[in-house]
Amino acid sequence: MPANNIEKNSLMFSNRYLAALIIPLLIETLLNVTIGMMDTIMVSTAGEASVSGVSLVDSLANLFVFLFSAFATGGAVVASQYLGRKDEANASRSAKQLIYISLSFAFLIAVFLILFRVPVMKLVYGTIENDVETAALRYLTPIAISFPFLAITNSANAICRSMGKSRITMTVSLVMNIINVSGNAILIYGFDMGSLGAGLASLASRIAASVIMLVVISRKDQQIRVDNIFKIEIRTDMIKRILRIALPSGIENCIFHIGKILVSSTIASFGTASIAANAVFNSLGTFANIPGTAIGMAAVTVVGQCCGAKKFDQAVYYAKRLLLLTYLLMGATCLFIYISTPFLGSLYNLSDAAYAMAVSYTRLDLIQTIIFWPLAFTIPNFLRASGDVKYTMIVSICSMWAFRVLSAKILGVYFGLGLLGVCWAMFIDWYCRGAFFLFRFLKGKWKEKTVI
Repeated sequence: MPANNIEKNSLMFSNRYLAALIIPLLIETLLNVTIGMMDTIMVSTAGEASVSGVSLVDSLANLFVFLFSAFATGGAVVASQYLGRKDEANASRSAKQLIYISLSFAFLIAVFLILFRVPVMKLVYGTIENDVETAALRYLTPIAISFPFLAITNSANAICRSMGKSRITMTVSLVMNIINVSGNAILIYGFDMGSLGAGLASLASRIAASVIMLVVISRKDQQIRVDNIFKIEIRTDMIKRILRIALPSGIENCIFHIGKILVSSTIASFGTASIAANAVFNSLGTFANIPGTAIGMAAVTVVGQCCGAKKFDQAVYYAKRLLLLTYLLMGATCLFIYISTPFLGSLYNLSDAAYAMAVSYTRLDLIQTIIFWPLAFTIPNFLRASGDVKYTMIVSICSMWAFRVLSAKILGVYFGLGLLGVCWAMFIDWYCRGAFFLFRFLKGKWKEKTVI
């Protein structure tokens, strides 16, 4: 499928390479989403309050999880561009600095959340029902403790993906799922620990994954390897390169998720049924987005290496192919979930009111997703891979606050549309950011950015 007069024999990546990179990422993303879904489904046996509590904590925790992901993205972009220039030594040095940065931030955040979990929950969500608050606090503690381990895993995963070794990260995700589901079964069903059991199972899975990934990236047969991880070596030049990508992405993700938390706070005012319906809505929506999320991660490796090699015509070629693949695969997942939504919604043991909202709004979301989600969330990964992170940060922040947060309040509260109003506010946000990102990509300004 040559484009832009590119000769097939000059392409950096073969179809076999792309398949070997993307297929494990699809499976890995599916497994990662399954962890959250299984927590919600299995904890639902403890009641709607437990589902709501886990949902509220997940909304808060995602603020920090995506911060770790931003650091991982920064490290992956730098490492990928070094590999594009055939500079494995500097790629390895950047990987070690990525581990240090991610672990340091995660440790500080974990300590803060453990010490101030009660005032933080009250500050974010205000007054919520007592049983929901109790379930949320029980779940929050082990999740906060797991952050340093999660940060290590995310960073190591990003390093492996930069090398095209996505099969490794897929295997580790499978191990995490087995540990998580087994732990849920034992602690929730066997010991009746409810939301606390779900949190402890997630903690155990993240500890195991971090240990495995540290061993993997320390092996001497890897293109990128982290030697003597416990021998501290601070390289400020590498840290600056990583932070040049990570900080705008981190700020973007944090402010984006602060906005989502404020939206969750608005939803919390609608009552337990709306909170529970939103939890199911988010869970099934995340499942539908799996192909886009996986291909977005692959884009950092593929487009990043093309940009590092200064082959921008190939970066455009692969970006278009990846976007087309995103639409095809997301069309299939959205259709499957649309048909299956009534059955999938029944797995969560919701009240009749919550179930009706979950099914109706999930189906509305799936129609919007197949058209607008790839423009809003896949294309910006092409831009980030080139180093064009400030533009994506500004657009994401402005769109999030001007449309999703403000519109959710206006439509949901002042116009009395409740959770439906929040859904439409989200769609308006997608329309805006998708238009700006598509324009930026077609304009080609991102080709002028440099990282290394």
